[in-house]
Amino acid sequence: MNVSSAPLAGCPALVLNADFRPLSYYPLSLWPWQEAVKAVFLERVDVVAHYDHVVHSPSFEMKLPSVISLRDYVHQDRPPAFTRFNVFLRDGFACQYCGVPDDLTFDHVVPRSKGGRTTWENIVTACAPCNLRKGGKYVHHANMRPRRKPRRPTMHELQHSGRRFPPHHLHESWMDYLYWDVELDA
Repeated sequence: MNVSSAPLAGCPALVLNADFRPLSYYPLSLWPWQEAVKAVFLERVDVVAHYDHVVHSPSFEMKLPSVISLRDYVHQDRPPAFTRFNVFLRDGFACQYCGVPDDLTFDHVVPRSKGGRTTWENIVTACAPCNLRKGGKYVHHANMRPRRKPRRPTMHELQHSGRRFPPHHLHESWMDYLYWDVELDA
């Protein structure tokens, strides 16, 4: 991962909740600079750090915000949406049968052809070869068992999982507000 000292293209702003924690780690909570400036003017956020870039109008000049915090706290305890991305995140972006991180798909533990539903409790991440090998069989008939029993994660668990996958480029002004579970390359 590269920590950028120069502003990134577009100069996005890192969005922190009112408690100064990122709204999301994966994907990282970023707003385009235009949205950040608008939120500043609408007094919905406080500017915590700036880029060196300045935006101008005929009667106004402002440094672009690089870190902003919401004035009102957004509760993070809602249940996470069931999406392909969130299933992959829950499962650590690895096949639950063999552990490889490539060519990932959904797999119904109880096959759809046997009445299995598309729910948190019946879907696991599988690589295409394992998914093809299992096919429409039950896991015990295919002699394939998921490494972890599928279940609905909490939003907190997904955020924690997301901290294992930091983005490739981070602006230096964001570093005091991000806490990753891996070592950062400076």
